[in-house]
Amino acid sequence: MGTIQGLAEIYQRPDWVRRVNAMGESVGGARHLISLDPDVLIEQATRATDLHDFGDFDGDWRGRFESLCGALERDAALNTVGRLMCRQELQRGLCTRLLLTERRRQAPAIAAEDVVAPLIITGPARSGTSILFELIALDPNARGVLATEAAHPVPASGAEPDAVLAMTECEQEFWMDVQPEISTIHDFGSNIPVECVTITLPSFSGGHWFMVANLEHWAPDFAATMAYHRAVLQTLQHGAKPATWVVKTPVYMMMLELAFETYPDAWILHTHRDPLKTAPSGLSTLATVRWERSDAVALEGMGDGTGSMLTHVMDRRASGELPDRFVDIHFAKLMADPVGAIEEAYASMNRPFLPEHAEAIQRYLAEKPKDRHGKHRYSPEQWGLDPAEIRASTRRYTDHYGVALEG
Repeated sequence: MGTIQGLAEIYQRPDWVRRVNAMGESVGGARHLISLDPDVLIEQATRATDLHDFGDFDGDWRGRFESLCGALERDAALNTVGRLMCRQELQRGLCTRLLLTERRRQAPAIAAEDVVAPLIITGPARSGTSILFELIALDPNARGVLATEAAHPVPASGAEPDAVLAMTECEQEFWMDVQPEISTIHDFGSNIPVECVTITLPSFSGGHWFMVANLEHWAPDFAATMAYHRAVLQTLQHGAKPATWVVKTPVYMMMLELAFETYPDAWILHTHRDPLKTAPSGLSTLATVRWERSDAVALEGMGDGTGSMLTHVMDRRASGELPDRFVDIHFAKLMADPVGAIEEAYASMNRPFLPEHAEAIQRYLAEKPKDRHGKHRYSPEQWGLDPAEIRASTRRYTDHYGVALEG
C-alpha cells in the first residue's frame, strides 16, 4: 500500500454544503442540531403515519435500528449534511416499514407470493453490474425495482405518483447536489432501477449503511436483509403482471448462500473485469460516497482483500459448494457488444431473448452516451494501491475466468 491522497485535495465542497456544515460547527457540533436518537425517530414515524406495527417478517428490527443509530453516532463522524441525510433515511425507513406492514396486514395473500427465478446481478464493484442491470431491466418480461418503489413500496394514502417521484429525489438526485463529481461515477434517478442496498435500507441491516459511513464496530445482519428484500418483492408483485425480477448489488458476493436460501431457483449473473480497474474505481466510489457525509473518511486498508474475495467466490463455485446457476458476463464483451453479451447470457439460462429487448437496449444506449456527466478519473496510486500487488494477488482469478486485462 502506498500513500492515499486526502479527499479534501480531490474534491471541493459546493458552497451551500460548506455553509450548512458550518451551522453544526457554530453550535458545538451537528449532533446539537440534528438528533439521531432512536426513540425520537420511532415516535415521529408513528405520528407521521398514524401506524404502530413495524413488522416482524425480518426479525428484531428494533434491536438492529438502535444498534445502527448508536454506530452512526459513535463511529461515523457525520457532518451536518451527513446527519441530515442519515436522519431522513432512518426516519423514512421507519415510515416505509410501517406502511409495508399495514399493506401486508390488509392483504395476507402477499406473504404467500412466490418470487420465481429472479436474475441476481453481482460481481466486483465497478465491473459493469449497473449498466448490465439497467439493460436487462428493459426486458419486457423482466422487472427491476425503481428508486421510487424502493423508497416507497407502499406510498402513503392519497399520495400522487408525481409527488412520490419528487419525494424520492432527496435519496437520489440530491447526492449529486451534495457532491457533483459523484455523477461521473454512478447514475442517480428517481425513475430508474436501483440496487438492492437501496431496497433493503429499512431493514437497518443491509449494505447501504456500511457504504455511506465508516461503521467500524457495526456488522450487517444479512439474513434480516434478505428477509426484508423478499417481503418488498412479494408486496410489489402482488396483483401485478407476472415478470421476472432482476436485482443487483456487488454485496451479494458476500452472501451468495443467503441469496440461494431466499431464492433457490435464482440465476446469478456474475460480472468480471480487470481488478486493476475495479479495485481503484471501487475504492474511489466508496470514498466519495462517505465524503458526502463526513469530513473524516478513513481510507487506510479499504482496498485490502481484493484478491482474496475474488478467489474465494471462484473456489466455492469450482468446488460445487454453490448451486450451478451462475452465468459469467465479461465487462469487455458487454461494452463491445451489449446485445450479444446479454443474448448469450439468456441462452445460458434458456431464457428467450426478444427482438424488442434488443431494440430497447440499442435505443437506451443511444440516449445515454457514456461519460455524459464527465469521466470518472482514478488511478491505483491515487488510492494507495500498488498495481503490481493487485496483478499478483488476482492473477489466479483473471487466469481462471480469462478476464481481459485493460492495462
